[in-house]
Amino acid sequence: MHDQAIGIKGFRDGLLVTMEEVEEWQALVDDLAERIDGQSTFFAGARITLDVGARPVTRHELGSIKAMLDRRGLTLINVLTESKTTLDAAASLDVRGNLTTPPPAAAEPEQSSEEDGSIGVMIRKTLRGGRTVRSHGHVVVFGDVNPGAEIISGGDIIIWGRLRGIVHAGANGDESAVVCALDMMPTQLRIASYITVAPADKRHKPRPEIALIRSRQIIVEAWK
Repeated sequence: MHDQAIGIKGFRDGLLVTMEEVEEWQALVDDLAERIDGQSTFFAGARITLDVGARPVTRHELGSIKAMLDRRGLTLINVLTESKTTLDAAASLDVRGNLTTPPPAAAEPEQSSEEDGSIGVMIRKTLRGGRTVRSHGHVVVFGDVNPGAEIISGGDIIIWGRLRGIVHAGANGDESAVVCALDMMPTQLRIASYITVAPADKRHKPRPEIALIRSRQIIVEAWK
């Protein structure tokens, strides 16, 4: 199955999972299950919105993916569809469904020498204790990350404020990911499979810092 058969990205209500319309349904379910099992930390407890586009999904098919998610502690909260068949299937399983309209035909892209941007999530507020943010892309927070808050990101994590909570950058295994903060004193900091905690230094002076992997360990240095 090609890499674009299933798209996963974080958004305000949890994770949005987009299913390719031309692939065989059970193969998609099996592939999604494999991805969840391989990234259990990223998906743990997530609320899932499923976008199936114009594909008509039967009650049995939708039930199979709902059961797969239930077994892994995930919750299917919404189904986005262009099909009345799928909408009826969602209603029969007590899952919220939203009827969408087909996207307009894409215009021919103009030639450009500019770099493509990176997918990510930007949060314009402080993350308080008990809040969790998940994204397959980068995460930028304009505010603090308080103790008890958690960010799990497939890419970089940039905190334009104080970092006091738990962060996991490169959660999909990307050892080139970094964590940046204006004041870095995390409860726990992970990059890929590496983990560290802030030193118990009462003389800590706030300053911009960046955490990255070098020589098979996490180091923290001045963020310039």
